Amino acid sequence: MRVLVTGAFGFVGTALVERLAAAGHGVRALTSRALTSRADGVGSGDDVGSSGYGDGDGGLEIVCGDVRDPEAMARAVRDVDGVCHLAALVRVREARERAAEYWAVNHGGAVTVAKAAAAEAARSGRPVRFVLASTGAVYGQPALQPIPEDLPWQSTNDYGETKRAAELDVLALADSGSPFGAVALRLFNVAGAVGGRTGDPDTIIPKTLAVARGALPALQINGDGEAVRDFVHVRDVARAFESALGHVVPGRRAAFNVGATGARVLDVVRTVREVTGRDVPVEHRPSRGEAPMLLADTRRIRAELGWRPERSDLHSLVADAWAAMGGRRPERAPGG
Repeated sequence: MRVLVTGAFGFVGTALVERLAAAGHGVRALTSRALTSRADGVGSGDDVGSSGYGDGDGGLEIVCGDVRDPEAMARAVRDVDGVCHLAALVRVREARERAAEYWAVNHGGAVTVAKAAAAEAARSGRPVRFVLASTGAVYGQPALQPIPEDLPWQSTNDYGETKRAAELDVLALADSGSPFGAVALRLFNVAGAVGGRTGDPDTIIPKTLAVARGALPALQINGDGEAVRDFVHVRDVARAFESALGHVVPGRRAAFNVGATGARVLDVVRTVREVTGRDVPVEHRPSRGEAPMLLADTRRIRAELGWRPERSDLHSLVADAWAAMGGRRPERAPGG
């Protein structure tokens, strides 16, 4: 299968490209950055020109283009069998300050890529499978936990609104009888490590590890630290995308939660201390209205896609991230 991966050099994109290539799929990896050198993991060209990294099944072709550019995306999807759309802006608090940009990229970009893929399916007469990276933020802060996919949506934050709108418009393109099918994967808190990367440094696990390394003086926690969040390893997320590609049916649409391990903020702190053998000073700040619990109901993806997390226990999530930061696991946990 020839698969276009947008956002291919992001955290999830790195894991997904690696997994698809290892499985023998031809991967067309899209970046929006100026193409400089192979050391950066990118090729050369102005839009979607081949980088010379390979072609055909099992090859890796690196192309450049802006997901908001319809002409560039029409070229990017030419002759593909599937698209995994990961390119997005992802910082929740930043989304309000940069609302126009977040809407243009997260909603406008997703729709532009999906329309190009649907047009390619119609042009070629060959099915194109589309998998959209969505987020658990589309649900807001519901009382029902774990959260099932069919729960009516409530108000959410600015970031969640951009991703919710993208879901609605992308999935709407998968009409009955169309050669285009679409699946949305609602990712919860992606963590762990891949390729020496640990994801957004402002998320709880990398930030707590930064305190353990001495890069930050203390971990600032809003509230009492009892809030529960759902964590999933980036490599398990990559497996979910691969499974979703195989599941997409032309003319149909679906959505699946991708989560694995519920843990309190204080559980993260405790696990970091155990893995690193170092102290993690904590400073409590007033709560900012955080939901007490946000957990994914994953029965649907387990039943329909056969997906199961393999590396998403809290210890593995922390240990993999610590190793990626150059740390080493102690021979015995503190006090052991």
